[in-house]
Amino acid sequence: MRNNSISISVSDDDAEDTSQSRMRVRARRKRKKLGPRSGREFTRILLKWWPALLLFAAISLLLYESIKIGGGEKLKNKSENKKATRNSSHYKPTQTNLNKLDPATKIIGGVRQRCLTLLPPEELEILDIPNDRDASSPIKELVYVTETGKTNKEGKFNLSSEYLDGTRFNLFTGNQTIEQREQSFKVIDTAEVHCGFYSEKGGFRISDEDKSYMQTCKVVVSTCAFGGGDDLYQPIGMSDTSIQKVCYVAFWDEVTLATQEAEGNKVDENHFIGKWRIILVRDLPFRDQRLNGKIPKMLPHRLFPNARYSIWVDSKSQFRRDPLGVLEALLWRSNHELAISEHGARSSVYDEANAVVKKNKATPEEVQVQLTQYRHDGLPEDKRFNGKKALAEASIIVRKHTPMTNLFMCIWFNEVARFTSRDQLSFPYVLWRLKGINRINMFPVCTRKDLVNSMGHIRKAKPLTN
Repeated sequence: MRNNSISISVSDDDAEDTSQSRMRVRARRKRKKLGPRSGREFTRILLKWWPALLLFAAISLLLYESIKIGGGEKLKNKSENKKATRNSSHYKPTQTNLNKLDPATKIIGGVRQRCLTLLPPEELEILDIPNDRDASSPIKELVYVTETGKTNKEGKFNLSSEYLDGTRFNLFTGNQTIEQREQSFKVIDTAEVHCGFYSEKGGFRISDEDKSYMQTCKVVVSTCAFGGGDDLYQPIGMSDTSIQKVCYVAFWDEVTLATQEAEGNKVDENHFIGKWRIILVRDLPFRDQRLNGKIPKMLPHRLFPNARYSIWVDSKSQFRRDPLGVLEALLWRSNHELAISEHGARSSVYDEANAVVKKNKATPEEVQVQLTQYRHDGLPEDKRFNGKKALAEASIIVRKHTPMTNLFMCIWFNEVARFTSRDQLSFPYVLWRLKGINRINMFPVCTRKDLVNSMGHIRKAKPLTN
């Protein structure tokens, strides 16, 4: 029988290609079928369960809002309780920094170093106060303006008559005119300047006993707390030599004295609490306690007429270094006459003014008056001093009492009295205007942290009301 079939030869390669081709076709067809089916399945599930999903979302939102409201009330109550506790006379913050002596350090060139390099302890014990006089000072004599013989000296100090002619000046400051202000910036052989203590009835009265003690001081570390403000922190880290040669003086008013005694901090029969000699001040001249605090801060040369050096420490800090060692490190070693802590955040007085207003440290109106005057006088937007910030934080001031630095501090005080109590705003201006004040050490924040243990303010000072 004849076979009519046709035999077709197929190689293995052709078979493999054909098989793979069919598999690819089947695969493509399978993926094509899955897409729509999967989408239809998702849609079917969504349509079936959407009421349940909507209910779940609504319940979740209600739970979130209830937790938010309840948590907010708890946080509010916690904040109010914390605020009430802080306002309590018995409130004591956690003083984790108290009595710490470990040095502040920084990394320079990959090596960790101390922010402030003091002499070794054995050298601090034999350190003496240099017996030098600054013959190079451009000012030979500084005269302080006081009331004339025509002024009526009779009468009792009265805070209610504090301001003269609608200004911030009073009988303590004297009524400095604009012409006198301009004249005070002139560096001449015999300079004349308002510098507080203008009138005998201007306030800031100190007993004769306390004045006698203050006249014995050659080197002084000072602080103050008025209106029952901060606690008094005992200085640490000093050498025996400094204990013998340095006066530690704290200025208090009667409110602070009563506040401290109520907490068990009694002044002994020699007017000391620990290392601090307490100087009681009566008849503070300003209602603004911050402005009263500028007197011991800026005018130690008026309070300590025989002192050659002074170190100011804000009441919120504990001084923790040897005073003579600090003078050697910040003044004597580098031939500076004034050292002050620079601002850690800003360098422009105009940026600082915005921050002062934002933090309610002064009113926008009084800050605007000050800045308008400074702009009129040509103060640059970003003033730097020898490559460093001219804006000072000013919680620590170390200085030699010379005619030049005394004039600087007097003018600075007058600017604070004339404008706002925020001395950071006026410092760059005085530094810029007063020619001849060149030997200033603007030390960084790191150095300030080495000098003190920062405790923060304990309580708000009570303003004077009558």
